[in-house]
This record gives sequence, structure tokens and C-alpha cells, in this order.
Amino acid sequence: MKNLVELLENNPYPGRGIVVGKNRVYYFIMGRSENSRNRIFSLTEDGIRTEAFDESKVVDPSLIIYHPVRQMGDALIVTNGNQTDTIRDMGDFRKALATREYEPDDPNFTPRISAITYGDGSFELAINKRVAGRCLRAFYSYEGCDEGTGYFLSTYQGDGSPLPSFTGEPIEVEMPEPEAVWAALNRDNKVSLYANVGGEVKLFNKHLGD
Repeated sequence: MKNLVELLENNPYPGRGIVVGKNRVYYFIMGRSENSRNRIFSLTEDGIRTEAFDESKVVDPSLIIYHPVRQMGDALIVTNGNQTDTIRDMGDFRKALATREYEPDDPNFTPRISAITYGDGSFELAINKRVAGRCLRAFYSYEGCDEGTGYFLSTYQGDGSPLPSFTGEPIEVEMPEPEAVWAALNRDNKVSLYANVGGEVKLFNKHLGD
């Protein structure tokens, strides 16, 4: 089992990341460009959405403005893009992601990472990424996990040009408190963090002084 805080402290740019544990879900976003960094998380009736902090600086909203978290009955959907809506509208995690690919942001071709938690404590993680010019869709199903344990999936392995996509299975990690995750993210690149602990939601936004 890895230490999530150490993983994040030693990686200046994991990009966007999802961590799912027992009664806990975290989702964070980072940015290198001014457009990507110009964002905050805000609450909605059924989850959260990204918003531009300064509307005048928005260049291309297509891949940065979306609903990362939405409720679907007793299930909670968490993703790094508008596939959140695809999953909710279709009502089936795997069938919905089978209709989606990686993001069209050549040369990075950012993977789409997704998670869903169910009322019985089970959950699934998935990544849609580009391999040899085609879309690889990998799904990981968990019956649950022990207290203090989580599974971490991010878009990138680290910084680079182009950005290297995440490889391997979701990483089993020690599940820290939200404040420790926020503090561990690179100060220059971090943007926002969503934390859901036992149904209690807390948002961290760099632009709002968190």
C-alpha cells in the first residue's frame, strides 16, 4: 500500500485525480495553462461543477467546464469530464463509458478517468486512454475496501511534453484527511479539491484562498 500524501508530494503534475475509499471520495484538478488554472469548484443540487474564476480569461471552455460529481439514485458519479453526464443519462457506468473515448487534446490525449460508488459500499473505477492510436477502456470493480484504505487514479504519471498518461491499475493508498491531500498537491499547479467524507462535502479552491 502506498502513502497518497507522499505520492502527491513527489509528483508535480498528476493532472486530475480520483480517490475512492470507504465512505470517502476525493477529486482534484490541477492546471499548467492560465485557462486550466482559471477554475473553481461550486456546489450544485446533485453534486458540483467547475466554473471560471475570471470569465474574461476563458479561452476554450469545452474541456475545463463540466460536472465532475453528480448523484444518480444512491450512486455517486465522479469523473474528469462531461462523461459524468453520459453516465447519469444512460444510467449504466460501463455502457456509458463504452460510448466515450479519451479527450481530443492532441498531443496529450488526456485519459478520461471515472468512478462510481454504490449504496452497498462497492465501487468501480475506469480509465479511457489512447494506446497505439486506439482507445483502451479498462474497468476495475471493487466489492468495497477497509477503513483507511483507498484507490487512486489520475490522468497523468507526471509532468512532461506531451504529458504521460497514467499506467497500470489504480493504486491502493492510505486514505488521508482532505486537508492533507490539499496540502500535498503542488502549490503552483493545484486548482481545486472536492472531498466527500461520509456524505459531508467540503470544497477547496485556490482562487478563493483555501
